[in-house]
Amino acid sequence: MSAVWRYYKVDDNNIAIANCEICKLGIARGGKEKATFNTTNLIRHLKNKHPTQYSEFTQATQPKTSQLTLQESLKRREKMPRDSAKAQDITAKIAQMIAMSDLPFAFVENPGFLMLMEHVEPRFEMPSRHYFTEKALPALYKKISDKLLVLLSDVPYVSFTTDIWSSSVAPMSLLSLTAQWIDSSFVLRRAILHVQEFRGSHTAERIQQSVEKMINNWGIDKQRVHVILRDNAANMKKAMRDMGVPSVGCVAHSCQLCVHEGLLSQRSVTETLANARKIVGHFKHSPLAYSRLEDIQMALNMDIKRLQQDVQTRWNSSLYMLQSLLQQKRALSVFAAECTLPATLTVHQWELMNKTADLLSPFEELTRDVSRETATAADVIPAITVLRRVLSREDDDDQGIKTMKRTLLEAVLQRFANVETEPLFYIATLLDPRYKDGQV
Repeated sequence: MSAVWRYYKVDDNNIAIANCEICKLGIARGGKEKATFNTTNLIRHLKNKHPTQYSEFTQATQPKTSQLTLQESLKRREKMPRDSAKAQDITAKIAQMIAMSDLPFAFVENPGFLMLMEHVEPRFEMPSRHYFTEKALPALYKKISDKLLVLLSDVPYVSFTTDIWSSSVAPMSLLSLTAQWIDSSFVLRRAILHVQEFRGSHTAERIQQSVEKMINNWGIDKQRVHVILRDNAANMKKAMRDMGVPSVGCVAHSCQLCVHEGLLSQRSVTETLANARKIVGHFKHSPLAYSRLEDIQMALNMDIKRLQQDVQTRWNSSLYMLQSLLQQKRALSVFAAECTLPATLTVHQWELMNKTADLLSPFEELTRDVSRETATAADVIPAITVLRRVLSREDDDDQGIKTMKRTLLEAVLQRFANVETEPLFYIATLLDPRYKDGQV
């Protein structure tokens, strides 16, 4: 009950009225029903008519504060024991953050992070980076792996993805294994099971031995392997074949090979790409040139955007390079009128760049779609069918890229010749409700 009722009493004849015990005046309680009653009018009456009693009321309603004793103050500054439940919970959460965000172990020694933790929980003592390396992360790995072992033990079939790739932060090759499966609730699950350094020669025999060991470590026998998704290299194909497990090639990797063949098939396109690389490289290596280009972009009311450099091992980076140049055509034309560039693009080459970008866009869309986490085997046949139709369609605007377009179509027909006879793909497509009613 509010402290204001020390000064009021509900009227005996009308509960919607409260009588002031000081001046006997009846004050409306706000509304006519109990659900709408409040003390706003009562407090206002005290404030306006009885300031002394109002002061008593405000003091009574203020939260009581008590000064800490010296002993209590010192206790609050004491560091909590590292083996306490709260300290262990905080340490576990930090370990999870490091794992989920790919943070370096040195992050726990970062001054900004330490300042944050000191503010959030002054009593928590941050463990050293070596503690996270030797104890916290291994404990987290064991906890997660034990849970995964239980989950995988009840799964009748598991699909895998494996690949050998180069680290971007260290000169080493890595072999990875990812699992995908459907649980008892018919929910798609996925987990990265293993990543290890792959030293020495990448022979089919060594790949086979490593992948088999990875799968066996998780208690999965070959009969439960539904399929392994791999790249199209001969050593990877032979390794899976020698293992005696079903496998299919990566669609995105096949697309990359098709585009690589197409780009190299027409001399005019390769020459245009070479000039484009020289122009982008000039701005990459000259801060002064980039600064001047940004000034021109602002003067033309264009968005400040950097040019994209392509990487020969990634065909879509060539598409992004062409698109970035086409977007900045006006700014580049002004720059070329004022400054010298290592290469120039003719009117024909600008037109060729535009046509090449349009021709490669379906490949980029297909690669992006099949690379999503939610992509399934059912998406392959419809996507390749659309790609074939686009490349087979003759257009008057094909002048200058006919050879490349024809080579792309031939490469697609060759590399995806068996896609419609592969059971994994056609069964998945037939069962997918998105592709019913003759949409394929």
